Amino acid sequence: MSPLQDDRRRHRWEERAEWPLTAAAVLFLVAYAVPILVPDLPRGWSVAAEVTGWLLWAVFAVDLVVRLVLSEDRGHFLLTHPLDVAVVVLPLLRPLRPLRLLRLVALLSALNRHAADSLRGRVAVYVAGATTLVVLVAALAVLDAERGADGALITTFADAVWWSVTTVSTVGYGDLYPVTNTGRGVAVGLMVTGVALLGTVTASLASWLIDRVQDVQEEQQTARRRDVDDLRGQVAALQAVLAERGEVPDADGPVPPAAGTGRADGPQDGQEDGRRSR
Repeated sequence: MSPLQDDRRRHRWEERAEWPLTAAAVLFLVAYAVPILVPDLPRGWSVAAEVTGWLLWAVFAVDLVVRLVLSEDRGHFLLTHPLDVAVVVLPLLRPLRPLRLLRLVALLSALNRHAADSLRGRVAVYVAGATTLVVLVAALAVLDAERGADGALITTFADAVWWSVTTVSTVGYGDLYPVTNTGRGVAVGLMVTGVALLGTVTASLASWLIDRVQDVQEEQQTARRRDVDDLRGQVAALQAVLAERGEVPDADGPVPPAAGTGRADGPQDGQEDGRRSR
């Protein structure tokens, strides 16, 4: 089977799995957020949320395996999808709380699939949605890491959201900051994401402004061409009228006299005789 045909098979799978994986990612976010937002959640609900998270992780693992099997060049696929591999493999090596954060990448990855090939006209909507999602996920992650730590400043969800917004916007007031290694790791990732998002917004705005300038220039050129065409039409009509009256000069000959006059190169004979009689 040729690589092109194989890519088509994998792309068909990804198109079919796009919305189910998106729903699974949203459900994973809910299962991840509920125990953090409700620390007094009954034991049964906490276990159910944990089991749901691992079952949804298994869904992403199955998706990765299927995509790998459908890939002709499996080595190239693994090299070009490192986050997908990390999300599936690393939580199995040492399922500690810091590695749980990696499973949130599955949410971003699944939601990013639909917008990966979007036109620039949809970039603004995607950036706004991605920013909101990143802020929410980072707030949950840092709250999960900081709550209960010695000297922690971020102890409520409101504080976590405020810290997340100031960090992703690269403002960083410094009134709140993480004290745990996991929280600092989340902060580093959020800083990098904030710089990337600001770069995307700046590039999109610059591209939009350039397109607007080009549109204005094209409109001006179109209007100028239209005016020139109108002038040409008027000149042609005037030439036609003058040609009917016989007043259009020959390009290679002398200028013809005006209507009702004698020679074109001197005064009329009557006028000349009158001046002589005087």
